[in-house]
Amino acid sequence: MANQTLFSSFFSRLPRTDSLNEAGGRAYRLEPKQALAQLAATGTFGATCYAEGESQLQVFRDLVAQVDDPVYLAKLAIYARQRALMKDMPAALLVELSLRDAAMMQRVFDRVVDNGRVLRSVFQMVRSGQFTHADGRVRRGLSASLQRAFQRWLNTASVNRLLSASIGQAPSLRDVLRLARPTPIDNSRRALFGWLADAAEEKWAPATAADLPVSVRALQRFRAATTCEEQLAILPDLAAVRWDLLADTVRGPAVWAALARQMGPQALRMNLNTLLRHGVLSAGQDDAMARWVAEQIADPTVIQRSRQFPYQFLAAYLHADAQLPAVVRASLQAAAELACGNVPGLPGPVVIGVDVSGSMSSPVTGRHGGRQSSVMRCVDVAALFAAAILRRNPDSVVIPFDTAAYHAPVDPQDSILSLAQRLATYGGGGTDCSLALVEATSRYRDRVFAGAVLISDNESWVGTGRYGSTGVMTAWEAFVANQRRLSPSGPPPRLACLDMQPYETVQAVERDDIMNVGGYGDAVFQVLTAFMAGDLGRFVAEVESIEL
Repeated sequence: MANQTLFSSFFSRLPRTDSLNEAGGRAYRLEPKQALAQLAATGTFGATCYAEGESQLQVFRDLVAQVDDPVYLAKLAIYARQRALMKDMPAALLVELSLRDAAMMQRVFDRVVDNGRVLRSVFQMVRSGQFTHADGRVRRGLSASLQRAFQRWLNTASVNRLLSASIGQAPSLRDVLRLARPTPIDNSRRALFGWLADAAEEKWAPATAADLPVSVRALQRFRAATTCEEQLAILPDLAAVRWDLLADTVRGPAVWAALARQMGPQALRMNLNTLLRHGVLSAGQDDAMARWVAEQIADPTVIQRSRQFPYQFLAAYLHADAQLPAVVRASLQAAAELACGNVPGLPGPVVIGVDVSGSMSSPVTGRHGGRQSSVMRCVDVAALFAAAILRRNPDSVVIPFDTAAYHAPVDPQDSILSLAQRLATYGGGGTDCSLALVEATSRYRDRVFAGAVLISDNESWVGTGRYGSTGVMTAWEAFVANQRRLSPSGPPPRLACLDMQPYETVQAVERDDIMNVGGYGDAVFQVLTAFMAGDLGRFVAEVESIEL
């Protein structure tokens, strides 16, 4: 008889790996469109555990060169901005489109550039000299087509959007205006452009200071005011103006408190420490202002309507100063719980593998210039994903892993933020992504699951699979075989691999029962839910479904 181990039909479906990942382990290389989609949904051009920002830019260039499809690039730019909520990647895709298909770039420009920050990012990337034409010519300035797109944006943006765009430097909106050279549509816009460009008033002619929009004149009066009372009297005229345009000239805590009441829930959530620092929130006290702020942050109607994901509330919770009033800190936890209602449920319980290895301690948005860009680590986001899935699917099991699988008994009704923080405390060693599946097939061998969700950076390097496959593929085949034993006529289990970092390789090859998806926004949950329910549409299909 032939060697049953060597010639086992059980493992005959295992595909051989075709690459090594950044950590040196066996891996499968993604198709260019899939790899570019994952990069666009997770990449920030920041340094990760295994790659520097420069190498990420080179990967981006290489992948774009392999995707000869301007329509797909246009849809991906929209997806990355509107659904994945990225900033730099959509801008980079738009610049690439300007080199390949100017008409397509014009068609999607306004859907990608939805605020001044993205506009300035596009401008900065164009001037950087990092993008080249197919013939090798370097793009260093605005082409005629890009200039028209910039001019259109500048002339059609609302006054408040332009004021918001003026926040920030390198490049500033003044730099953009001086290079884009928009022709004002009327004297009001001519005066506004002159004021934003810091040009002398005589150069605005025929416009004058009297032509400036009402909100700009109110902003000037606010900045010039010398007393708290004067500023409080002017504030009602600035209700629609971003608070940070006023911050540098605020005259005392009373004005800060009034500013807080003009902030939206998102601005409040993001600036709790600022309000504490300026005396709006009394440390250690449950006063009326603190209660009001807490009510705004945890307003169920606002959270449901905005479809916010718990990620934003965990970030605010991790950033929150310990001196903030307890009622405000508690509101972040309450808001995260409410946001779980925006996470769609799966068709059944799943095994949730959470990578807690050392590389997952990298900031989820990378490092920029040696500086950590976010207090949120990959492991924090992975643990939060797991907690959110568990909350909506309480019969699921969570298995943290590095080079060992950890038994993590959790109460699905525990606070989602405390649950996420507890899961993130495990591990810290190497990476073996197969262990969650191995553990599920042994410890939970008599439980029926709809499938498994592995949340990782995919940099598995410990352990190998059978016949040249990865450990994940070998363990998945064993998991599937056990599930078929338990439920012969049930739907086949599915494996979803959520990638937290933008690399080009994965541990499980794409096929009908396996999906790889990148990102950490609410759009990922939509893709995951559809896949687990039997919709075989892939991540790329989600991008291609966008209508231009």
